Amino acid sequence: MENPRPEKVAIVEEVRQKFEAADAVILTEYRGLKVGELEKVRSGMRAGGGEYKVYKNTLVRLAAKEIGLDLDDVLTGPTAVAFVTTNEDGTGGDIAAVAKTLKDFSKGQPLLVIKGGLLGDKVLDAQEASALAELPTASEIYARLAGAINGQARALASVISGVHRSLGYVFQAAIDANAFSGEAVSAPAAEEPADEAPAEEAVVEEAPAADEAPESTEDAPAADAAEESEN
Repeated sequence: MENPRPEKVAIVEEVRQKFEAADAVILTEYRGLKVGELEKVRSGMRAGGGEYKVYKNTLVRLAAKEIGLDLDDVLTGPTAVAFVTTNEDGTGGDIAAVAKTLKDFSKGQPLLVIKGGLLGDKVLDAQEASALAELPTASEIYARLAGAINGQARALASVISGVHRSLGYVFQAAIDANAFSGEAVSAPAAEEPADEAPAEEAVVEEAPAADEAPESTEDAPAADAAEESEN
């Protein structure tokens, strides 16, 4: 068996690496498309992280088999492969955007046909690969997410505003009811201990009753003197 040429080995390795790095792969037939039209497709999917390259079916088949994939059913006719890959900086990887580019172009140019693809390690048929275009793009997802966040923020602001208004109503009602005036405080209740002071004074005034005892003791000598004189 003749050994494959080094350039073919290099291409098979290139395709294999792209298969492994890609988030998704879409295989198309491009029979009859001009170079300018192919370039238009390439530029259209570039923003979504798509790379569109033409390979011989035999080399694509070999690369797929090296990673355990069977693409024989979709490798018919001339094949151009769209690889959708997320870049190291997190950009790209927009599968839906790349699929939409291919599907929209095929509407105006029927020579471009979506034949199948890969999503992870799952082999897709033509219908499944075309359905990727129905998914929301990354920009659409971000827009929806931003709208949801803004909606939640507006709802939270409305709740906070409602709480402030409610507190305002409570404080205003309290002010109208003089709840914060000094008259609302019952001062006499606090001064009751001072009113009990006269009870202590009454005790002090009764003290002389205890002082009368000496007067009775002073009278006692007079009585004793009378007894002595009688004796």
